[in-house]
Amino acid sequence: MNTSTSFIDNSSPFNFFNFDLTTPQSTQDADLLKQLSFVPGLKEILMLRQVHALEHATVWVLSETRNTQSATVRPSKIQVDNELLGGLSTDQGFYLYGEVNISDLRRAVNLALHRLTHGEWDLAVHPRCGTNLSVAMLLTAGMAVGVTMMLPFRPIEQLIGLGLAATTAAEIAPDLGSIAQRYVTTAIPFNLAVENITISRDVWGRQGHFVKVNWRENHS
Repeated sequence: MNTSTSFIDNSSPFNFFNFDLTTPQSTQDADLLKQLSFVPGLKEILMLRQVHALEHATVWVLSETRNTQSATVRPSKIQVDNELLGGLSTDQGFYLYGEVNISDLRRAVNLALHRLTHGEWDLAVHPRCGTNLSVAMLLTAGMAVGVTMMLPFRPIEQLIGLGLAATTAAEIAPDLGSIAQRYVTTAIPFNLAVENITISRDVWGRQGHFVKVNWRENHS
């Protein structure tokens, strides 16, 4: 758990609206919404980022539970991912796909929300997130275009260059994807409250548990 105190330098040009851009603040999204309430869709975007983090944390918690139940030796503190679970976030809540008991899911969601809002911010980042794939694709395409333009237009040089570009992109994409998740596509859910959990179908017809959430101004 992170217990460090954050100090905001109001003179810095990077701290818009006096927000600390590195340490999550419990009121930052609510304050941003008040400052920019005239921006269409802003609340939905802020909710989607917070729901996305809660989805990831819930999968981590459920994975920990499964690992503890199936372990024959002392459980490890290393995070273990249950690849049989998946999720899809919306601005109203998230779908959870996979075999899971609704009571276990309810406990996992509430525990995930508590842990996220009390300093375990790493739970918001997940290696199987679609953000990682998007970053990898953009990075590979960008590097491939750059190599194509820089190298001579001969087949051998182009093939070698494309191979190096793909290898390099594959190496650095996971780290960049994690950074993108942490600072762009997720946010600590200080403003979310769990309303209910139902069995529902998403827009593609896939059935799963749907965790519906509400927005509240302050997390207590």
